[in-house]
Amino acid sequence: MVRRIDVTGAGGVSLAAWEFDDPPKTGEHEPRPGVLLLHGLMGRASHWAPTARWLSERHRAVALDQRGHGQSAKPEQAAYTREAYVEDAEAAVEQLGLAPVVLIGHAMGALTAWQLAARRPDLVRGLIICDMRASALGAASQREWENWFKAWPLPFATLADVRKWFGEDDPWVERPSPSRGEFYAEAMHEGPDGWRPVFDPEQMLKTRETWVYDAHWEELTQVRCPALVVRGLDGELGRAESQEMVRVLPHGQYAEVADAGHLVHYDQPDAWRAAIEPFLDSFAD
Repeated sequence: MVRRIDVTGAGGVSLAAWEFDDPPKTGEHEPRPGVLLLHGLMGRASHWAPTARWLSERHRAVALDQRGHGQSAKPEQAAYTREAYVEDAEAAVEQLGLAPVVLIGHAMGALTAWQLAARRPDLVRGLIICDMRASALGAASQREWENWFKAWPLPFATLADVRKWFGEDDPWVERPSPSRGEFYAEAMHEGPDGWRPVFDPEQMLKTRETWVYDAHWEELTQVRCPALVVRGLDGELGRAESQEMVRVLPHGQYAEVADAGHLVHYDQPDAWRAAIEPFLDSFAD
């Protein structure tokens, strides 16, 4: 079962949160510990569905469509700042009664997660950071993304075309990646002229420019809860930087997933589970 829950984010922006499990009947189960799953840039809550389903065996796992993504609101005049994204996640934790929560974030969602953990240690008892760098990426990176968006052959005629372009034909693809094609296919919707992203690329660039020029090491030092840094061996987070993140975190741990790129949980779902489950088990009462 999939259940949508409405959340009011910063500035009154309407957000969609999702549970991919039947809610327990009243009085049937003890309350389960909360987990909030935060997708990366251009992602959506449904990308977490497989993870959320196995998590729901022991946790109340909720995935959030962050502002500008999925089925959450995409107002043109809304703030797409780091502060807004963190306040949205904070609102989700509080309004859904998930605290003390374990935050699991991928890429941009991981940055949001560790910024929230640093800001509100009273709400967060654990943190999983998946393939997100703490270093500044710089202006060249932002220009590369601007050019990449312009290269998309929109609209796509079919979902098969989406899968093929992002999985094979995209200049950023070093070798065929069916999981990458599936990831982007799930982030598309059909319109009168074909398939387009559910997000506005300009809003994605606006969102991204609020973190790429800055480093985020100081906020890692302020995370007081146990934290696990996970990287795909072929992902964007290098070994040296990930290990430095673990060192900087007051209670940092490290895990890596072989044969996985940036989309760790999509590329190798079984190995992803094996990497994070022992960390989650450490919070069992």
